[in-house]
This record gives sequence, structure tokens and C-alpha cells, in this order.
Amino acid sequence: MFFRNKHIRIRYVLLIVGILLLLIIGKVFYIQVFEYNKLSDLAEDLWSRNLPITADRGLILDRNGKVLAENITTTSLVLIPNQISNKEQVAKDLAEILNTDYENMLAHVSKKTSIERVHPEGRGLDYETANKIDELGYDGVYLLKESKRNYPYNTLLAHTLGFVGIDNQGLSGLELMYDEYLTGSDGAIKYFSDSKGGRLKLNEIYNPPTSGMNLTLTIDLDIQLAVEKELDNAVTKYNPEHALILVMDPKTGEVLAMASRPTFDANDYLSASVEVRNRNLPIWMTYEPGSTFKIITLASSLEENTVNLFKDTFYDGGSTKVDGATIHCWKGGGHGAQTFLQVVENSCNPGFVALGLKLGKEKLFSYIDKFGFGEKTDIDLNGEAKGIMFDVNKIGNVELATTAFGQGISVTPIQQVTAVSAAINGGILYQPYVVKSISDPETNDAIIYNEPVEKRRVISEETSKMVRYALESVVANGTGRNAYIENYRVGGKTGTAQKVQNGSYMVGNYILSFMGFMPADDPDYVVYVAVDYPKGVTQYGGTVSAPIAKNVLNNIIDIKDIPKTKEVMPKEYQWLDVKYKVLPNVVGLSANDAKKALQDFKVEYSGEGDTVIYQSPSAEFYTEVGSTIKLLLGN
Repeated sequence: MFFRNKHIRIRYVLLIVGILLLLIIGKVFYIQVFEYNKLSDLAEDLWSRNLPITADRGLILDRNGKVLAENITTTSLVLIPNQISNKEQVAKDLAEILNTDYENMLAHVSKKTSIERVHPEGRGLDYETANKIDELGYDGVYLLKESKRNYPYNTLLAHTLGFVGIDNQGLSGLELMYDEYLTGSDGAIKYFSDSKGGRLKLNEIYNPPTSGMNLTLTIDLDIQLAVEKELDNAVTKYNPEHALILVMDPKTGEVLAMASRPTFDANDYLSASVEVRNRNLPIWMTYEPGSTFKIITLASSLEENTVNLFKDTFYDGGSTKVDGATIHCWKGGGHGAQTFLQVVENSCNPGFVALGLKLGKEKLFSYIDKFGFGEKTDIDLNGEAKGIMFDVNKIGNVELATTAFGQGISVTPIQQVTAVSAAINGGILYQPYVVKSISDPETNDAIIYNEPVEKRRVISEETSKMVRYALESVVANGTGRNAYIENYRVGGKTGTAQKVQNGSYMVGNYILSFMGFMPADDPDYVVYVAVDYPKGVTQYGGTVSAPIAKNVLNNIIDIKDIPKTKEVMPKEYQWLDVKYKVLPNVVGLSANDAKKALQDFKVEYSGEGDTVIYQSPSAEFYTEVGSTIKLLLGN
């Protein structure tokens, strides 16, 4: 009995031992097969270290692929404190090379950490400094390549592009708004060390960084450069408080150029004040628009059929009264009897007051809302303002009258350009935008592609056509004549807005503006220029801003090689204007007859014979009176 019980107990013990053995074998199998990679990585982490390699940010390109923001390679200092044996000597030598405090450097060298980045004095080192450190040959002192943002055109498009911090993080502008796309994934050089941090002689592992996505903008670099040049010229000539230029495609809402003064160098943004860096004036600045806003009153009146520009007339005696308030015309004594087309050409305030009163506040302000005023345009940039509008339920005839000619309300430049684009493009309000696409840096395939966004129809195509005609007449025969370009169809409207300070209008302090577009019959470009308080000049939009807009349009003509047209609205030249006449065609005439036909021009002959076989410039286009016409003679 005793032995039988003993054998049973032995069997139980063997069974239990067998089960335990199977469990151990199963656990070892599980660890070796299923947990191997995890445990191997954990073990490797105990004796491996990573030297970081920063990734390149994505490029920012203009619409034609030209680089606006790129990356350059710099060198940064990284320390492995456990590998540094003579910490005092290393700290002393590094402090001398980096021109920094010894105690500060000793703190870096002695820090209880696996890897210490020397920041900020060890970041972005130039070649000479990096070479001095490399020549020391100290263990634990490493120089790593680091990516640094670079803006090759310095101040160009600075407010729109924005800038990045020392760790390549977006801080403003597009760099901030699209930081998640532009930021890449950092890489590393993995090495192995012993328990004391000493470097082991094992193969290093290189994990390459991954660059961020590229941004392609709607901006045209060549037009942007022209805009920047004109702003610099305006600052030199007029010393304004502010100045800005916006160029847009009215048929899509694509911003082709935008800039303002004062500006800053995005490569050295800390040297500029916070106010200058953070204020993108074309989308942030709000002010009374003045007479450029009359385009909205004109379009609304035409859409509602409350005026016939050719048949309806208005007499301007220099002022008009509205509920006891006197509203003056800019021209002393007024313009006298006019058609309403001439009211538009002359930018006559009393005439536009009449248009506004005839429309009524509900109608006018409904169109103001439709054109997008009083709300953000939703352009893909940060810092946009929405302006200030009257509450339609709290305004009387005086507020209605002043609104009709652009006084008493507050708008932004981007709102004005977007609204006027709708008035002249056939009647569609588009959402403006700056980013055209986001693409993979390796394949260049677009992962996001922005298309034009139609918000709503504001006016009819027929009304828009009439607005274009009236504004072309403003440039040919009215206050916008300084923007007239011979052989090209240009439309536009001047603006002279008195500035407000502490609730009162300032004396002799104006924002002078001009809204222009080209070609006037089918616009591809809208240009808005605003100059805040220019010095040493008569303050009218037609005097200051219209010529600047003309220069921008002339640059666009050259950049895009836009051909001349014979179907232009003739300009009524004044005595101070440079005169132009249509050049007659003298090919086939005798030299004597050609000279008679060209009596308003200088003639230069070449060749032999008595018959003109070629002339330059081409015939039947406007040519400056007194300029030289070259004739080639033959038989």
C-alpha cells in the first residue's frame, strides 16, 4: 500500500515537472519566434545611440517652378558627454572657437545625457568655424550636417512666404499655415556604445531623412519682381507710411503677385519689428477705400437698371446736401452738366451720391454683401481682416450717401481686388488663393491640387461688360488717364481716401489708390496700388498710384509678350501729355510721299531706290509724335 501510494506521488511529480517543462519550452519558443524583434530592438536601444540628421523642408515654388524658398546645408555641433574624457580642456577649446562663455560650454560638455546639442551657439556654423572644431579631433565631439531654410530673394514676398525658427519650424505666413506638409521626417546615424557610453567598433546604420512636401504657388515670380521694384521706387520717391500692390487673375482668383512696404528680410527676420513681420498689409490693412469703391456702386446701379450712363444726366455744382449735411466734390465749383458716364470718368462724388440714394440702402448694401465686403475672403493666408460695414438697420441717408463714394466704411485690399474682379470678369465672385498645389518631392506628383472656387454670381455678364466699358473710359478720358497705355486696352478707377484718426478725418493725409485691369474687354490681370500718405506731391490717386499701376501693367506686357491691338479707346490728350498718333502705312509710297505722310514724325532712310519697301515701327498703331520712323528704300 505504501509503495503504491509512493509511485502515484512520483507520477504526479513527473507530470507536474513535465507540464512545467512544456510551459518553459513554449515560453522560450514564443520569445524566440514572436517576441524576437521587439526584444532585439529593446536590447539594441540599450547600447545604441542616434546622431540626428535634420530633414529638408519642402520647397516653395512659383507657378512656373522657380524656387522661392529652398534649403542650404549647414553644420551643427553635437556632444556625447560620456565619450569626452578631458571635459575642462574640451570646454575651453570649444568656448574659444565659438566665442562663448567657458562655464556655459562646460555645462554642455558635462551634462548627464546621452546626446547634447549645443544650442544656439553651436547651430548653423560656417565652414571656418566647423573646420577649427574638426581639427581638434576630440572624442565625443561631432559635427553634423543640418538643413537650414534659405530665401534666395531675401525680402521678396516675405510676408506671404513667412519664415521659420532655428529648428526649421514654421513661424508665420505659408511656412506656418502649411508646416505639417513642408516639414519632413528627420533621419539619423545610429552607432553603438558600451555601458559607459564609449563608442564600439561596430558598423553604423544610416537612416536617411525624408524631405517635406513641395508647395507650388499661384505667384508669378517675374511679375512679383516687377511689383517689388515699383514699390521700392515709390518708397524712394514719396517716402510713404505704407505702400502695397496686389495683382490677381480676375477669372480664377489666383494671386499673381502681392507685396507691401515696409518689408523685411525673411533670412534675418529678427532684425525687423514684430509689427512689420506680422502685418501682411494686402490682407490685413483696413481703411476707407475712397473712389475705387465707386465701382461697386456703379455695378449695382447698372444691374438694377437705375441709371443709363449715356442718356441720364447730372449737374454738379461742386456739392450736394443730404439731410442737412453738405458733401463736396473733389473739384472746386464742380463739373457742371454731365452724363453719368462722365460722372464715372470724373469720379464726381455728388453724382455717386445720387446713384446711391436712387438705389436705396437695402439694395446698395445687399450688393455690398454679395461682393464680399464685411466678411473675410478666405484666402489661404493667416492674419486676414474682414473690415467694417455700417449696420443697414442703423444707417440714414447721410451714411448711404458717403458709402456710395467709399467713405465711412472700412475694407481690405484683398476684398477690393476680389470684388472688382467680380465686377469685370462677367459677374462671378471667386475666392482668392495663393497655393496652387502640394506635391511629392520625389515624384513631383500633386497630392493636393487647388482649383478656382466660384462663390456666387453677383451681377450679369451684360452689366459686367458695361462696367468694363465705363472704366476703360475713365482711363482714356477721365481721372485714370495716367494709366493709359497706347495700343493696349486698360480700364481702371482712381481713389483718394482721407484717413481717420481718433474718429476725425486728418488734414492733408490720404491713402491714394488705383484699381486697374487689362485687357479692358476681357481682363486677365487686375492690379491694385495703394500709397499711404506720400510726401512732396499733390495727393490724388490719379497723380501717384495710376502711374505706378501703369508701370506694373507695362511690365506684365513685356513679361507675357502681350501683342498690341488696334481696337483701343482713343485718349483725349491734354497739353502736358506726350502725344501719340496712329502711324500711317507708307510701304509702297515714294520717299517724297512717305515723308509728307509722316510729317508728325522724324524719318530715317536706309537702302537705295525711291520706294519704301519696309517701315519700323509697324503701321496703324499709336506711335509717339516726334519719334523716329525707319524706312527701307528699294526699287
